[in-house]
Order: sequence, then C-alpha cells, then structure tokens
Amino acid sequence: MPIHRTVDVDGVSVAYRESGPADAPVLLLLHGFPTASHQFARLMDALGDAPYRLIAPDYPGFGRTAAPDGFTYTFDRLADIVEGFTDALGLDRYALYVFDFGAPVGLRLATRRPDRVTGLIVQNGNAYDEGLSDAAREFAGLTRDVPGNEERVRRLFTEEGTRFQYETGVADPSLVSPDNRTLDVHYLGLPGRADAQADLAFDYSGNFAHYPAWQTWLRDTRPPLLVVWGAGDPFFTPAGAQAYRRDVPDAEIHVFEGAGHFALETHLTTIAPLIATFLTKHL
Repeated sequence: MPIHRTVDVDGVSVAYRESGPADAPVLLLLHGFPTASHQFARLMDALGDAPYRLIAPDYPGFGRTAAPDGFTYTFDRLADIVEGFTDALGLDRYALYVFDFGAPVGLRLATRRPDRVTGLIVQNGNAYDEGLSDAAREFAGLTRDVPGNEERVRRLFTEEGTRFQYETGVADPSLVSPDNRTLDVHYLGLPGRADAQADLAFDYSGNFAHYPAWQTWLRDTRPPLLVVWGAGDPFFTPAGAQAYRRDVPDAEIHVFEGAGHFALETHLTTIAPLIATFLTKHL
C-alpha cells in the first residue's frame, strides 16, 4: 500500500507518496503540469508488489505541497527543492521518471548529480528543439509585458484548459477518467496557485537554453533509457521522442497512436509492463 507523508525542505512542506520496500532500488517519479503526484497513483498500483521503491513528490505550487509566502516559482527553484527532497530522504541513487515539467526538473538534477542517476524513463518530456510543436513554441514565447498575455496564460488553468490538456489528441476521450483533471482543477483553485503557475509558464522558455547541457549529459553518460510517448500530444511532438536516440542510440522508444499528452490515462496497461521490464533489466 502506498504511504503519504510530508518532509520539510528549506521551509517547503513537500508532500509525497511512496510504495515498495525501503531497501529496494528507487524510481523517482516527477510529475507535470497542472497535476501532481496523484497522476502516478494508478501506475504505482499497476506496478504492485514489484521490488522497487517508487517515490513521487509534489512540487511547490502543486498538489499538497505547501510553500511559504514569497517563494520564487522558477524551474531552477523547483529543481532545488526536489534535489533537497532527495537529500532529506537519503536518496543517493535513483532512476528518474520525467513527464512534462518533470523533464526540466529531473534533467537539472541529472546534470547536477550525474553520479546518482541509474536510469531514465521519459514520458512526453521534451529536451530537443524538434520536440516542440508550433503551439508550444508560441506559448513559450509569450511575455508578461504584452497586454493580454497574462489572461491568455491563465485560461490554461481553467477547467476547460485542463480538460483540453487531457483529451486533445486522444482517439477515444471516454477512456480518460475525469478524476485526475478534477483534482487538478481543485488544486489550481487554491489561493496563490494560479499566480505560481503563471510565474512558471512565463519562466518555461528559459528551459530551452539548457537543452544542449542535457543532451551532453545523455550523450556522455548513456543512461539506460526508456521513452514512452503519446503521439497526439499538442505540445510535444513524436519527433521529440525519437530525438533521444541521437544521444542514446540504444534507447528503447515507444510512440503510442491514440494517446495524448497524458499517455498513462489511456495506455497504462501497455506502458506499465514496459516500465516493469525496464526496471527489472536495468535496476
């Protein structure tokens, strides 16, 4: 059974869920926007009694994590807190599962502490220019100094904007449970959350300058790498999945037609065995 705890990291009360034996190899699951660690609840259940320690934190500004007033919401600071979280839990070796925002957070960790990373699972988490759709490039190019851009960004935090992210590109939207997106909308509506998300949205384009460093880390370390990708993602194109093979030639890459940005929502029963096999082989 998963456990649910919090730990203090530099004044941030980081909420996380965990399952598996305490002495087992660790998979650190890093969520995306606009969700939190609850996006991994079904995957953790699907992996069941597998001999892995699965740990999924909520970032500041997401889920049940509580950050103090005045916290600066940037991707560098999210990575600082997650790095401190791994220190607080004594995680000196772990594989990474990175999705969406989890890619810029997790790959920052990998380049800061390359000796800690035992493997990498990427699910619709971009690190290459060719993985950016036209819509993603346009959105990332928005700046606060242009009238109307703030309102445009904040429309993504509404119930309609959240549903768009879950269902766009999905062949059969009836397969997407409303549970996770409903919980996302709840958390987005908490005091201060929309402000935090807007700060991160306007900071997102800063991740592009890190792509060369992340690609160098991939090329130099050649970590065991599994890429699973929803082909219908409106933000990150399948070309971004295939690009990982340029730096890690033996990467295992699976692109799923009929799946969108949140590929686990519709393809969990296909993806979970791939993850279990990958972890068994490499961890």
